[in-house]
Amino acid sequence: MTFNNQVNNLDDVNVKPDTRNHKGFFVQEGDYKLMSIDESGWALICLDDAVCHYVDPDNLQETKELIEESATVQK
Repeated sequence: MTFNNQVNNLDDVNVKPDTRNHKGFFVQEGDYKLMSIDESGWALICLDDAVCHYVDPDNLQETKELIEESATVQK
């Protein structure tokens, strides 16, 4: 998944299984909002106003891509 350095709108994303944040801790799977990607390459994602994580953008998947993949697998 490729992102621009600046994210103008908030994208709905999911984290892939076994995703770790910049401190090495596992990130809870679920729906997040992609807030930005900083100059060092970390993506800032937020679950809500209090829970945010910096993660590798390669560990993100757009929610609609995930839904499309699930529909394809079920066929």
